[in-house]
Amino acid sequence: MSSFVLYGAGAVGGVIGARLHLAGHDVTLVARGEHLARIRADGLRLDTAEGVDVVRAAATDSVAGVDWRPGPVVVLAVKSHQTGAALADLARFAPPDTPVVCAQNGVANEPAVLRLFAATYGITVMLPSLHLEPGTVVQGCHPVPGILDIGRYPDGTDEVAERVAADLRSAGFESVTRADIMAWKYRKLVTNAVGDVSAVLPDEAEELKPLVRAEAEAVLAAAGVPLVSHQDDLARRGNLLHSRPDVDGPNSLGQSLARGRPDTEVDYRAGEIVLLGRLHGVPTPANERVQRVVRQRAATTWASEPG
Repeated sequence: MSSFVLYGAGAVGGVIGARLHLAGHDVTLVARGEHLARIRADGLRLDTAEGVDVVRAAATDSVAGVDWRPGPVVVLAVKSHQTGAALADLARFAPPDTPVVCAQNGVANEPAVLRLFAATYGITVMLPSLHLEPGTVVQGCHPVPGILDIGRYPDGTDEVAERVAADLRSAGFESVTRADIMAWKYRKLVTNAVGDVSAVLPDEAEELKPLVRAEAEAVLAAAGVPLVSHQDDLARRGNLLHSRPDVDGPNSLGQSLARGRPDTEVDYRAGEIVLLGRLHGVPTPANERVQRVVRQRAATTWASEPG
């Protein structure tokens, strides 16, 4: 049995944490607000194609009370714009040799973690899931819940990566170690940016998606970053992920907007492409449009909330 701290028990972290707990691993969930209150009172509800499992794992809003003696692996699953606050908490209480695994979209989290924790790892998250109701997370695929390949940052693999991959497989996920994990995460960045168009500007998706993709590909080529091909990404996914016919919901960015969040991770999705474009002299008007619309919508939604 391994020990894990799931920092961020939303759609992705909640499904990973729940399945690791059900597989017999020791799991502590870090959550906040009403979601944390429901988990503490009633357990975390994992909605799957086979029914609802109630997971009664330890839950907290800070790692201050975590027992670090078993040497748990931290799986960081907050949104990218929340990483700074999570790292401040971890840096205060977690031993410096703690392995921290970034199960997050975007490519800015790993370097931020590496500033504080030498044992930094990345996971390419292919895990359709939902978190729209406090206390509940929804596993969107069955029977394989997701693909979670892992590697050390900035590159390479080691015993920790192999162990985490094995633990994820024991929980039902597809997972292998990859020495070039960031090349896969940059490909996922492109996928996220394209997918966000449908969530944010569905009426313009047919026209805007090819532009967003082309800009992202041009920017990454200009920046000289590692990038696996779209074909290799499709081959890895294969026919492993079968969507539940009874689950239909927005992607992770769309879920943040649906919950009325005043902050989203768009600056680390389309905004990451915009940043790289400005650094390397590549125009990115389509990605700038997505970023601008999301920021405006989030601000408007928050401003309209009562109180």
